[in-house]
Amino acid sequence: MSRSIISTDLAPAAIGTYSQAVKVGNTVYLSGQIALDPQTMQLKDGIEAQIIQVFDNLKAVCEASGGSLQDIAKINIFLIDLANFALVNEIMARYFTQPYPARAAVGVASLPRGAQVEMDGVLVLA
Repeated sequence: MSRSIISTDLAPAAIGTYSQAVKVGNTVYLSGQIALDPQTMQLKDGIEAQIIQVFDNLKAVCEASGGSLQDIAKINIFLIDLANFALVNEIMARYFTQPYPARAAVGVASLPRGAQVEMDGVLVLA
């Protein structure tokens, strides 16, 4: 089965030993995205701006793989404060239409660079 690395300048460059995404067959494994602006590599301020930037980063990587956010079969959301989960739902509705992907939301103690939210996922291309 073929394996390829997905990379785009429209999402933040990897800040560690990982790729933005890896495509195996028709499945794309998206690495976790935090709210880094791809041009400045600086973290966005505020939880709403961070959630939006994370979705924008995921969207860019999905598109670089030949897919879209609608192709995500499973998304994982990591929040340092689960009180922000309702805001995640509100913003997610701007990016996704039904049928929605499977999803997990996990409260965590901390995230890289002091981020308040991180998301990863798996998409399946037609």
